[in-house]
Order: sequence, then C-alpha cells, then structure tokens
Amino acid sequence: MRFEGTDNYVATHDLMMAVNAAITLERPLLIKGEPGTGKTMLALEVAKALKRPLYEWHIKSTTKAQHGLYEYDAVSRLRDSQLGDEKVKDIGNYIVQGMLWKAFESPEPSVLLIDEVDKADIEFPNDLLRELDRMEFYVYETQKLIKAKTRPLVIITSNNEKELPDAFLRRCFFHYIRFPDRDTMGQIVDVHFPGIKKILLSQALNAFFEIRDVPGLKKKPSTSELLDWLKLLVAEDISPETLHSQDQHKIIPPLHGALLKNEQDVHLFERLVFMSRKK
Repeated sequence: MRFEGTDNYVATHDLMMAVNAAITLERPLLIKGEPGTGKTMLALEVAKALKRPLYEWHIKSTTKAQHGLYEYDAVSRLRDSQLGDEKVKDIGNYIVQGMLWKAFESPEPSVLLIDEVDKADIEFPNDLLRELDRMEFYVYETQKLIKAKTRPLVIITSNNEKELPDAFLRRCFFHYIRFPDRDTMGQIVDVHFPGIKKILLSQALNAFFEIRDVPGLKKKPSTSELLDWLKLLVAEDISPETLHSQDQHKIIPPLHGALLKNEQDVHLFERLVFMSRKK
C-alpha cells in the first residue's frame, strides 16, 4: 500500500514520496522540521492510512536505547523472592518488553514511531544501529533471540536540537518538512475549521505570517499554535476588523498568548509594529 495523505492530514507531494520511498527501501524515515509542523502526527496518520498498528516510543533526555528493547525488573524479582513467590523461578516474568520488541512481535506489518530522537544523548542513535539494521536483538537474561516477524515502518522525528551521527544518518531516508506556505496553511486550517469565515481566516493568516516574519524572534509561532489561536478567535467571536486594527493602543493581536510564548518576543513585536505604523 502507498501513503497518499488522509482527510485529517495535509501531506505535500514530497512528503508522500518520502514515506513511500522509506517503505520501498525498508529503511527508517527520518523526519526533521520546526516544532509544530506535524512530524509526530505523520506517524499516526500513516498508520491509519496503511491500516497498520502503531507503536509509539517518545524519547526523553534520560532514555537509553535499551529501554526500547526491554528492561529487566530485578527489584520486583528480589521482592518476590523474599515473599517466596513461585514465579521467581522464571526470569521471563520480569522482562518488560520495549516498543521495538512489541513492533518486532507484531503479527502484521506495523508503524514504529521513535519521537524526538535528538532529546537523548549523542550515543543513543548509534546504540540502535544493529537493531534497526538487522531487525533483531538478543535477550541475555533468557538467552533468546528476538527477530522481527514482519519489518515495521520506522518513523523517527527530530527537532534538529543536536546533530545526529553519520552512521545513523546513512541508514535513514531523510525528509525535512518545510514550514507550510500560505496556501498549504489554508488547506490545513480548512481540515480543522471547515466552516471558518474566509475574511477572518485571511486576516488571521496575515497577522500570523507577519509575526513569523519578525526578525529576531526567539520562538516563531508554529502550525499547531495557529490552530489554537484560530480556535480562540472563533470561540470569542473576534471580528476580522479587530485583527486589522490601526489603533496605536492595539498594536498586538488579541489572544496573542497562543502565538507568542515569551515576553521578549511580545516586546520585540510591539516595538517593530509601532515603528512601522509611525512611518
């Protein structure tokens, strides 16, 4: 099966080609892009479109590669042995399967999401090379080889917070999700707010891209933040004229807390807009 987008996810032609290339090559798909551009949601929608089970492994700064394979709960085994529990005789009772193991054991082809791989330490990607290459790993406690019954489609996301090792990159098909242009953003909004007034959407997009174009912002608003803002504008019944106000006392858009996330960016935007209006 080929991925051709879904009703809930606007995928560009290049993105659809990247997903299908990863399926054909049987290589992990490495997705990079700004936060809020739909990287994580892509895996959910691909699984839905291809009718495959989804296994999600969300990476934290403390995550180790071993966590994705399995963990041995020695503390529980020690406690049970002190209580005289019979199940301590089988060490397999204390092996906790990780997401890679679950994806490997899936009786049908699955989608495995490794989300925000760049949050972990620099050795994390390299520690997964063998498992992602051979689709197998060894459980030393039980002396068993776990081999994938069917090869999952592995989707790895990164916010580009740190460089990934070359050896890891060589094994992936790479795609960068560019920030949507105005037309694509309009299509995305239409999926989430099909009945939104055209004039309100036009003025909101004008304000949104005006903010994104401000040089020096620490945190540019993302697609998900635009959707939150539009939801508030609709709920509060904000008029399009309010978004285009020339009142010097209303420099910043209403409900801007959905778009601008720190006081430095708020002050910077206010100063620049005020200066442009004085001219």
